[in-house]
Amino acid sequence: NFRIDNKIKFFFKKLLPSIFSSGVTQINILVGTIIASFQASAVSYLYYADRIYQINLAIAGIAISIIILPNLSRYVESKNKSKLEILQNKSLELSLFLSLPATLALIFASEEIVSALFGYGSFDKESVKSSALALFYFALGLPAFSMIKIFSSFVFARNDTKTPFYFSLISVIVNIIISVSFFSKLGFIIIPIATTISSWLNGLLLMVFVLNKNYFSFNNSFFMQLFKIFISNLICLGLFKISINYFSNYFIFSNSYKFLAIILLVFLTFAFYLLISILIKAFKMSDIKLNY
Repeated sequence: NFRIDNKIKFFFKKLLPSIFSSGVTQINILVGTIIASFQASAVSYLYYADRIYQINLAIAGIAISIIILPNLSRYVESKNKSKLEILQNKSLELSLFLSLPATLALIFASEEIVSALFGYGSFDKESVKSSALALFYFALGLPAFSMIKIFSSFVFARNDTKTPFYFSLISVIVNIIISVSFFSKLGFIIIPIATTISSWLNGLLLMVFVLNKNYFSFNNSFFMQLFKIFISNLICLGLFKISINYFSNYFIFSNSYKFLAIILLVFLTFAFYLLISILIKAFKMSDIKLNY
């Protein structure tokens, strides 16, 4: 006879809160989309902006959190504090290393990126500008979106799925309150603003929690590495902005080859970012493996 034993009950008891907390960003977007549906074309603007920043989130947040969770759990179980500290700090470093350049690119070239990817046919200049504005505000929250994934993994590794769930619930409630309160005044643009604010709140709550619980502590090298990452980003941002301005004719709305131009520019800038980061020791290729 089929019988649900205690292990299965325990599994689902941990699973359900983790599903909600892991998908809080998507839930916030869903809530925002429902609210935005009261404004013509707003859902489309949000959808296209969401598609762009979700690409980086998948790499800088979701992928890293999935990779580190088994080792985190093993180190917690074996009480290997030294390896646990290294893995946690390195995973956060890698997440910021990947999310910060994307954040800056999406902030300073949101219109060029949206135009290159979607600015064709009935998606006219006005649509590009509206979607780019949404992308700008989503981009401000990109590091927070990634931090949520990383810090949640630190908590999940301790067999605690409820705390991230509670913080996610607070985040969703804050998102709804802000969106509903200001939608009539600001229109659809309040949706990415509310999503970013609520995500930063969620990320900061998780960070404070793991620090207070001694689940995580910044090691001696973290802030030096973070400083180097900032330097690399500033250098590459300068190159990126100069390139955007110098080759501006390639990114105008009517240019049929703007997609190739933006892809080439992003690829070359990121390659330069990797090179600079390696030279100033902000990053090593072995960091990608997160094998500590």
